[in-house]
Amino acid sequence: MEAKRVQDVANLSKETIPEEFIRTTNEQPGLTTVQGAVLHVPVVNLSEPDENKLVQAVSDASRNWGMFQVVNHGIPEETIRKLQEVGRVFFELPQEEKEVYAKPEGSRSIEGYGTKLQKEVEGKKAWVDHLFHKIWPPSEINYQFWPRNPPSYREATEEYTKHMHGVVDKLLRCLSLGLGLEGHEIKEAVGGDNMVYLLKINCYPPCPRPDLALGVPAHTDMATITILVPNHVQGLQACRDDQWYDVMYIPNALIVHIGDQVEIVSNGKFKSVLHRTTVNKDQTRISWPVFLEPPSDLEVGPHPKLINEANPPHFKTKKYSQYCYCKLNKIPQ
Repeated sequence: MEAKRVQDVANLSKETIPEEFIRTTNEQPGLTTVQGAVLHVPVVNLSEPDENKLVQAVSDASRNWGMFQVVNHGIPEETIRKLQEVGRVFFELPQEEKEVYAKPEGSRSIEGYGTKLQKEVEGKKAWVDHLFHKIWPPSEINYQFWPRNPPSYREATEEYTKHMHGVVDKLLRCLSLGLGLEGHEIKEAVGGDNMVYLLKINCYPPCPRPDLALGVPAHTDMATITILVPNHVQGLQACRDDQWYDVMYIPNALIVHIGDQVEIVSNGKFKSVLHRTTVNKDQTRISWPVFLEPPSDLEVGPHPKLINEANPPHFKTKKYSQYCYCKLNKIPQ
């Protein structure tokens, strides 16, 4: 029987990997990574008492990088540690236990445990298994996809979610002010209090040929912003001046990616970051991105206050669900 999950493939792969995981030469990290160089992306102190300075830091990073790391964010280290612990334990469960949470065949929702996410270019596969489920607002949560083992999974995840709200509000306020808008306007444009928090846990098992495979191929995130914590294994890469670099992250920092919807609302002033994930020969890498999504039926487009004769709209206004469908199926927007 063909191995369905990448964790199974990894257990069967000793020195080589199956052909479908070998990326084309213009994607292979062994050939396309700038060696010996590490990208030090901007670091933002979220406890900066001078709001003007904080707005400037977030705004500069969002215009010039599309990515930054946040320190002094107010989420306790212990809360992050518990989130990481329960996610790690889930992926160490026997395969049949994880399959209980598998994304149902033919489901239109992204939620559940799985491997394939989008239309795969040239039939290539990513070296990753994942678990998706919504963590906010309560009306959007489907506990069918929340692991019951380990027993503390729900408590740890809810505690992390509780602490995220302050970070989200502060970041969106800074983005709004950085565009010359009122502090609440970006948040309102992407759904306000109806914004959906979608958690994804990525599990990248050890790979005997990390020079040939990718955990996740190059992409920008579809949502507004992504707030991510990784485990201790490095693997995030960002594209800078058409070159791929390793991103060095700071322990206990949050990694923030500007997503497509913020680029759209800002009419291109802020840039969504092109990034990808490499894998490790000896260690399992796990990451916990939370995607902040507009409600699926909300129409998102350039903010009206940012458009005039001199600045025509650079993006179409469309429902978020329609945007996602086009992107996942590689249909031009």
